[in-house]
Amino acid sequence: MSEDLKQAALDYHEFPRPGKISVELTTSAATARDLALAYSPGVAEPVREIARDPENVFRYTAKGNLVAVITNGSAILGLGDLGPLASKPVMEGKSLLFKKFAGIDSIDIEVDAESPQAFIDTVARIAETFGGINLEDIKAPECFEIERVLIDRCNIPVFHDDQHGTAIVTAAGMINALDIAGKKLDEAKIVTLGAGAAASACMKLLINMGAKVENIYMLDRKGVIHSGREDLTPEKAIFATETDKRTLDDAIDGADVFVGLSGPNLLSADQLKKMAATPVVFACANPDPEILPSVAHAARNDVIMATGRSDFPNQVNNVLGFPFIFRGALDVRASAINEEMKEAAVRALVDLAKEPVPQDVLDAYGLESLEFGPEYIIPKPTDTRLFGALSMAVAQAAIDTGVARLPLPAHYPLTTLADIV
Repeated sequence: MSEDLKQAALDYHEFPRPGKISVELTTSAATARDLALAYSPGVAEPVREIARDPENVFRYTAKGNLVAVITNGSAILGLGDLGPLASKPVMEGKSLLFKKFAGIDSIDIEVDAESPQAFIDTVARIAETFGGINLEDIKAPECFEIERVLIDRCNIPVFHDDQHGTAIVTAAGMINALDIAGKKLDEAKIVTLGAGAAASACMKLLINMGAKVENIYMLDRKGVIHSGREDLTPEKAIFATETDKRTLDDAIDGADVFVGLSGPNLLSADQLKKMAATPVVFACANPDPEILPSVAHAARNDVIMATGRSDFPNQVNNVLGFPFIFRGALDVRASAINEEMKEAAVRALVDLAKEPVPQDVLDAYGLESLEFGPEYIIPKPTDTRLFGALSMAVAQAAIDTGVARLPLPAHYPLTTLADIV
């Protein structure tokens, strides 16, 4: 970033008061009677009702609209393991996005845990407080076990957004990009550079949506993950293929798709030239992608390109997913966010990108027109229709798969934040 932007970022977080979130009162506390109702003696009445029937906690407390954003700070953005305290600005930012885009109250929790098990135990013991848990910035492979165990131990949705949020937006963009390229997901040869949490989740979800595991070539720091390797974690072993390909240069030859979740400038123009006709390139390393769009378009005039950055077309941005996924899950009091709910979110994003783009979205990006095509394969984050489309799709999938405890609320489908009040 430029020095001006760095200072602006620091000022944004410091002024007019430190941080990005606060706690607000939702009811009156102006009179002595208000205080008697809010605390002693009045508070005893909802306590008794909840003790009598635990489901009453959703009637008398904020639990049903409260999500915790929890981390151990072991994989902060692209900055690495800087510890829980350094992760707090990111977690506050995630809480801000929950509130801004989906009206969900959210609090950040940074856990200084000496082991994955200690982290699991800490989160499990406080889970009753919340309606959902968003795990964030936890390194692989520990994140896989942490999420799996917490899903088993908690009766509320537990969702590692670095894995599944990235996967949902990537899958939606990929399906649309292949559609534009005239290709089918179940036939596409896919090369994935990176084998961490996000890459594994992306490929698993694409397989659930129709991709063939035998058509996927995943690479870690040692090269292609193949069946002859004996150093693979269980998560990597899923993608081990029978192949003589060993390097990115080998794997990229004739590939239809490149998905980068690795580091800057790792895909060269010469390698891009080796890909099949109308290649789909998702270069999602931040802030510097595996290949810059300018380099990619100079090498291939038929490339369909996406990155993780807002200053290029087709931003793969998790904010397209997680606020609305949790909104739908909370509103039907889902016990989990299952694969069917994730797939429903993918399909909602796929369909929304094909709808006419509202004027307010065009205005936000200074555009005269925008339509489904190589420069627009996934919705823009400012598209207010995401709120209703994804929330409805996820809530309905929760009902259809039996993890919902409530029917669709009477105010569904949602159109604005006012609908949930």
